[in-house]
Amino acid sequence: MKKNVFSSVDLPPHLDDRARFALWQDIHVAEIWSVEYAISGNVPFQADIEATAIGPLVLGRMAGTIRHASRKTRNIADDGRDGYLLLVNDGDTKLSGVQTGRDYSIGRGEGALVSASEALEMTGGDRNVWTNVVVPREILENAFPHIEDRLALTIGADNEALDMLKRYCGFLEAGPALLSPDLVAHATETIVDLIGLATGAKGEIAELAGVRGLRAARLQAILQKMRDNFADPAISAQHIAQHLRLSARYVHDLLQETGSSFAEHILELRLQRAHRMLRDRRNDSMRVSEIALLSGFSDVSYFNRCFRRRFGSTPSGAR
Repeated sequence: MKKNVFSSVDLPPHLDDRARFALWQDIHVAEIWSVEYAISGNVPFQADIEATAIGPLVLGRMAGTIRHASRKTRNIADDGRDGYLLLVNDGDTKLSGVQTGRDYSIGRGEGALVSASEALEMTGGDRNVWTNVVVPREILENAFPHIEDRLALTIGADNEALDMLKRYCGFLEAGPALLSPDLVAHATETIVDLIGLATGAKGEIAELAGVRGLRAARLQAILQKMRDNFADPAISAQHIAQHLRLSARYVHDLLQETGSSFAEHILELRLQRAHRMLRDRRNDSMRVSEIALLSGFSDVSYFNRCFRRRFGSTPSGAR
């Protein structure tokens, strides 16, 4: 698990900007990927790439004045790369592009899954920073057979799985090399699993793929109402059913298709909010009981029991 660095600062200093970029582009095509880049004409050329291999995966980072990247059919034929990239924008300028007929635009902290075996365009600003996780096609498609349905869809900066993926990859990159094959396999599986959760190829969104038509639309509406109102102690399946002009029995039946009951969904939403609030240093002055109430719990003792059972620690311990 060695970090490789490819930087424009290592190019011959006597070359002018245009020559340095041309040489950098040639080396990139020969040794990394066949991608056609364009640079900003407003600032001097500068580009840095870092790549860390973890088993069959690669954790990468690009920073500099590259403002456009294009991977066309001829590039795909040149290098035969056939994998997926989870792109995450770490800069202040939006990264926008198109793949498989879908437009995407990701702001700071947001991500999108793209394919190396499909034509791809991406454009940013004068200076851009992005990270990516490169996964061989076979690995991701074996884990999630319908992963192509998630291409070029924006993953929000507040997506918990994406946040965990970024922190986990940062932890691996900062630590010593993993020598045990079992640990490398575990790290690989964890990253792939988090990509599935972040993109929606695994979890609630994927489960909904088995529910079609009107039932799917109604289930989505029910789940959204629950997400919007879970902190209300008076929330009930009956209230949601009345608001959506459905029967309470129908609401319960649809929720059972997700594998969790109404009460289980609400409890999980409340516990997740409480957990996020306890981790947030801005809430250090708040009592645990206040956080419990704001999360929808009217009984602090019950909250403590549920929290310990769900997260394996007390609320105070989590804080």
